[in-house]
Amino acid sequence: MPDPNELQPPVHLPHAPLPSYYRSGDAAARETFIRTTFDDTAVDYDRLEKILGLGTGSWYRGQALLRAGLKPGMQVVDVGMGTGLVTRQILKITGEPQRLIGVDPSPGMMKQAHFDQPVECRLGRAEEIPVATGSADFLVMGYALRHIADFAAAAAEFRRVLKPGGRLLLLEITRPQGRFSEFLLKTYMRGMVPTIARLVSRSPSTPMLWRYYWDTIEACVPPAQVIHTLREAGLAQVERHVELGIFSEYTARVA
Repeated sequence: MPDPNELQPPVHLPHAPLPSYYRSGDAAARETFIRTTFDDTAVDYDRLEKILGLGTGSWYRGQALLRAGLKPGMQVVDVGMGTGLVTRQILKITGEPQRLIGVDPSPGMMKQAHFDQPVECRLGRAEEIPVATGSADFLVMGYALRHIADFAAAAAEFRRVLKPGGRLLLLEITRPQGRFSEFLLKTYMRGMVPTIARLVSRSPSTPMLWRYYWDTIEACVPPAQVIHTLREAGLAQVERHVELGIFSEYTARVA
């Protein structure tokens, strides 16, 4: 246990608290809300993701992994693996499930992750990744930055887990530049997708999840802060690549 008299490093929230979903400033309530929500909506997640991404999500994730340098022979950790959307694209590139570990805090999401070959899945958070120090050649976290409690702690974990020369890829949806573009995306994600979700989902919580998804995007820290936090953690060659104005790919390496 940390010494209560010892000065603790500041917590870097990925976005301000959202009191519409949990008590503002209550870290335990936030964590419980997120875990419960993803557990409850896991059964609908893949179906709604296809609607949200207009069927292009799998192709895009694969291209992003290739751009970041993923190749066969690498030991890979997929943080925030969820239902395995990124995991499946990793396997298409590497074909080596024995070199892949998936990590997620939601047992419900991992229960919905189905693969052609066995993949080791471990319960854990980005702030405390349950793998050995310096054990990974490639670490990816797909669309989970907005849902973690402390981005600075997660960034330090990314650096700890990666070997010298290891590569990091963070995939995230970012608010587009321009009011009209933001209006269109907000209307789609906070209006149309939840409406469709009410018609096709099996969990009553699914429409709320997609409203929450947009609200976290809208409130998320700007890309410059993400880059700064990764650099502060000691990661090198930190860069951001953007596709279609909203899909951010943050990459970095361990020197």
